[in-house]
Amino acid sequence: MVKNLLIVGGGIGGLAAALACTQRGTPVHLLEQSPVFSEVGAGIQLGPNVVRVLESWGLAAQLKAVAAFPSQLEVRNALSSKLLGTLPLGAQMVQRYGAAYASIARTDLHHLLLTAVCQGGLAHLMLGSDVTAVTQDEHAVQVQIARPSVQDDVLRADALVGADGLWSRVRAQVLHGGGPRVTGHLAYRAMLPQRDLPSPLRSQVVRAWMGPDFHVVQYPVRGGDWLNVVAIVHGEVPDDLTHWDHSGNAADLRILLEGAGAPLLDLVHAIPDWRLWALCDRPPMRSAAEHANGRIALLGDAAHPMRPYLAQGAGMAIEDAAELAQALSVPDLPVPVALRNYAARRWQRNARVQARSIRNGDIFHAKGIVRLGRDMALKVLGQRILDVPWLYQGA
Repeated sequence: MVKNLLIVGGGIGGLAAALACTQRGTPVHLLEQSPVFSEVGAGIQLGPNVVRVLESWGLAAQLKAVAAFPSQLEVRNALSSKLLGTLPLGAQMVQRYGAAYASIARTDLHHLLLTAVCQGGLAHLMLGSDVTAVTQDEHAVQVQIARPSVQDDVLRADALVGADGLWSRVRAQVLHGGGPRVTGHLAYRAMLPQRDLPSPLRSQVVRAWMGPDFHVVQYPVRGGDWLNVVAIVHGEVPDDLTHWDHSGNAADLRILLEGAGAPLLDLVHAIPDWRLWALCDRPPMRSAAEHANGRIALLGDAAHPMRPYLAQGAGMAIEDAAELAQALSVPDLPVPVALRNYAARRWQRNARVQARSIRNGDIFHAKGIVRLGRDMALKVLGQRILDVPWLYQGA
């Protein structure tokens, strides 16, 4: 068993890995570059495959306290506003897949995981720790870290997990495969109290509006008291891709969506402030070698950043964390073998989700005859198309 594990990255993936591993008795040092723990972003949808994992970690009550549980998924044509298809969520998800479909603010999920990690007692959290070098040999992995006002330090451990996101430094030093690719898609995000919206715009369902070269998704968070809205459009990519906030504003988005129907435009016009993020990803994983190398493993966006069109980016990181903890807890198994087992169990599922996310983006943003075919298929086979058994049943 691993006696000392290093995790680089204190976001949702890194905290999930720390929680899953410490619950199985593995001590963890978690290194976070920022001086404080925080999570940028807006909302996250959690399919039953993810909720099931969180519940297995003893977080059912904590999740129920801060998440929303939408009653259904509803898809509409963004131009005509016509309903195209629905998928019941709520009790039907629990009946079919053993867990609910939830929606939650990223900050609330992050805080939930952080609290659980701190209460566990086996994790040492090191803020302001910037990883500058990673090396490994047959006996250990070594990380050099720089910290403000402190002499550079070197830590050794049995294994290292890179959970440091899209611009992962661990990945760059292990795989040397170049940076993420620019998708040409921009995400405008907003989250606000529902009480600040006119009554007809408030909602307790997941609603997706599909238009040519854009789509908008809205869903409740924070027990239904808040509404999360994200509009994804084709557009010019900002020069700086590393920061979430590019001062995207309501005027820009209103111009981009000016052809949408009145119900969607009413929602967009009712939201005064939007933040902008240029979306990047990587091609679908091609082998287990992209998940682990020797004593070093990659998790979440560090391994498989994906487009948001299947709403599973955070979900796959959480699934990774559960599988990683299982692999590392097998008695008398050499660490490189355990990490190879983790990689073998995860890479194909993650690749499938990445590929399906890309395909969904083409469908969501379809134009012309493809759009007409999409709308007709949803009207006839809505629930069958919108349900995803292979995903929601879990790995």
